[in-house]
Amino acid sequence: MNFIKAAILVIAAAMLFTKPIYSQQQPDPYLAFAQVMPQPVGGLTAIYKRITYPDAARSAHVEGKVYLLIYIDEEGKVDNVKVLKGIGMGCDEAAVRAVKEEAFTPATNNGVKVKVKLAMPINFQLGG
Repeated sequence: MNFIKAAILVIAAAMLFTKPIYSQQQPDPYLAFAQVMPQPVGGLTAIYKRITYPDAARSAHVEGKVYLLIYIDEEGKVDNVKVLKGIGMGCDEAAVRAVKEEAFTPATNNGVKVKVKLAMPINFQLGG
């Protein structure tokens, strides 16, 4: 019987002095979608005009799509950009740089400006 009491006491002490295995995560302030999604102010053309095809990618004939996740605040400013899938050789960095330099129209829900995440593919294709 003393063994059981000791085991219960050890378990109770462990529960008091250890952190929980899980904790609640803070909700993401960036919505996955909104009624009106943001758009580049100059359209996609404006983003593509900002991209300089990296020399290393050009000489290695690298083509493909860079998939980005863009975090846009309530004013249409790009807060952060993450590469979801890249093609390398400097193309990922060129795409991120071009998107960060562009302004977006703000996203809205019921007329209220909101923060959103926007997925965007950037196509790298050599002419000719």
